[in-house]
Amino acid sequence: MNIINILDEIEKVDGEIYERLNPRRKAMKDFYNIGKKISLAALPLALGSMFQKAYGQTNPTNVTEVLNLALALEYLEWNYYNRALGLSSGAAYIPVGPARDAITTIRNHERQHVDFLKKALNITGADGYVQADFDFTAGGTFADVDTNYQTFLKVALAFEDTGVRAYKGQAPLLKQQSVLTAALQIHGVEARHASHLRKMVKENVTGATALKPWITYTANGNDTGVTAADAVYAGEQNTKIANIEIQNVNGSGITQAQAAESFDETITGAQAKTIANLFIKAGKKLS
Repeated sequence: MNIINILDEIEKVDGEIYERLNPRRKAMKDFYNIGKKISLAALPLALGSMFQKAYGQTNPTNVTEVLNLALALEYLEWNYYNRALGLSSGAAYIPVGPARDAITTIRNHERQHVDFLKKALNITGADGYVQADFDFTAGGTFADVDTNYQTFLKVALAFEDTGVRAYKGQAPLLKQQSVLTAALQIHGVEARHASHLRKMVKENVTGATALKPWITYTANGNDTGVTAADAVYAGEQNTKIANIEIQNVNGSGITQAQAAESFDETITGAQAKTIANLFIKAGKKLS
């Protein structure tokens, strides 16, 4: 067994393997010191112990914080859709047919996301948030959310666009964690939700006929026309990605609008919490 070759091969895939174990020299010194004290038969167990240290399933504090934020956002969405689907009459009643089928599917996805994240966090038992913990009017900003189908769709779109940007923004903090793949899969589903809801908003909301399946360029990033949702879209007007200016890059003639629309922007955990807290009642707000 050539331990150097094994670790070198792993390093090609995970460039941080030695930092995960210890600085490289110390890791090798520790391993050779162990090797002097144990038999060849026990060598695989020692190696396994090293890998457990590097890739153990206990979530670091920052990862737990990311997953808890994601779970809170999923609770928000699940309860919003589930509550709306329970409305039996009124202007906010979701029409039977494709619209109701779509919202039901989205609601079911959000429940699956909740259950997955609870399991990832080793949470058992009752949900951490229930319907009574939310104020879907955002303190009266969306006062007619229960009586106006158009308002319901606007808020739903804001939730989904927030989810898309938040998952993308938090992904780097999940680097090398087993939940990263699942988080990116959820991000993809949230993006499809947002695209479909944009279509629903375009077809049902007054003044939204120009809305596209993706966030389009405006001076402040918010292309929905709902000024109360400005925080959801802050930064979407950016044209510089990774310090590279996309507008007219390499003399391509790419316009400001095209540059802004060709990349998704992220939001930080703090921004996502601020948006979510607009709809969470006192005592349960994210800190």
